Amino acid sequence: MQAVPPPSSLKRVLVTGASGAVGHATCELLAARGHRVAGTMRRRGGKNSAIAAALEARGVTVIELDVTDDASVDAGLAATLEALGGLDVVFNNAGVGSYGIQELFSADEMHRVFDVNVYGVQRVMRAALPQLRGQGGGTIVYTSSLIGRVAIPFYGTYCASKWALEAMAQAYRAELARFGVDSVIVEPGALPTAFLDGMLTPADRSDDYAPETAALGPALTGMVEWLKTNPAQTPEMVARIVADVIDLPGGEKPFRVIADQTGMGEAIAGYNEALGQATRSIYAANGMAGMLGSNAGPT
Repeated sequence: MQAVPPPSSLKRVLVTGASGAVGHATCELLAARGHRVAGTMRRRGGKNSAIAAALEARGVTVIELDVTDDASVDAGLAATLEALGGLDVVFNNAGVGSYGIQELFSADEMHRVFDVNVYGVQRVMRAALPQLRGQGGGTIVYTSSLIGRVAIPFYGTYCASKWALEAMAQAYRAELARFGVDSVIVEPGALPTAFLDGMLTPADRSDDYAPETAALGPALTGMVEWLKTNPAQTPEMVARIVADVIDLPGGEKPFRVIADQTGMGEAIAGYNEALGQATRSIYAANGMAGMLGSNAGPT
C-alpha cells in the first residue's frame, strides 16, 4: 500500500551522499525549512560519525546506503520509506571525482567512477520510482556539473560520467512526465571542498606525458586557491538552489539549473538554451513533444 503524501507543501526527501559537503548542507537546509529528510552515507561510523551526529541533531534521519550495491540500495530505500512514512523527492547527489591523464585510467578505474555517478543513480531510481509512480507524482533532482556539459583536460572520466548522467536524466524526464514526476538537473561549478581532495587518480604512469603530469598538481592547487577567493562559491549556495527548486510547485520546476557564482556558468547557460531548442524540435519532429512534460526552462 502506497503512503499518502502529507497535506502540505512540506516534502519527504531522500538525499544520497549526505556525508559530502553539498549533501550535508542540503540536508540541514531542507530540515530547517520543515521537510522530513533522510540523508544517506555508506557508513555512519568512523570518519562519518561526527557528520551523522550533526545531521541527526538537526532532525535528519541518517540511513546507511551504498549506491554501488544493489542490496544496500534496496535496504536503504526500505528504511527511508519506513522512517519518513513515504517519499516525495529523491536528490541523487552521491558522487565521486577523478583527475588525471585520460589514457592512463584503466577500464576498472573508470568503472569505479561510473559505478557511483551513473550506475549508482540507476540503482536508486529503480528502487525509488515505484513509490513515486504509484502515488502519482514526485520530484527527482540530480547533481551534475558544469563540466557535465563540456570536457576539459585531466577530468575526462569525470566529465564522461556526468555527460552520461545528463543523458539518463533527460530520458527519465520524458518517460516519467506522464506520472507527474518532475526532473531537475543541478549543474554546480567547482567548489573548494574535500570532494577535490578525494578524487580518484590513475595508478598507471607514463613518461610520454611528463609535461602534463607535472602540470596536474599546480593546476589543481591553483583552481582551489582561486575558488577560495570567491566567498559565494560554497556548498550552501548549491543547497539553497536545490531547496528552492524542491519548494516550487509541481510542473513549475526548471529542468536544468546552474549553481555557480564564478561567472563560468554563463556560457553553459547559453549552451543549455540552444540544446533545449534543438531537443524540442527533435521531439516535435518525432511526435514526442508531449513527453517533455511541463518542466520549464532549457531542455
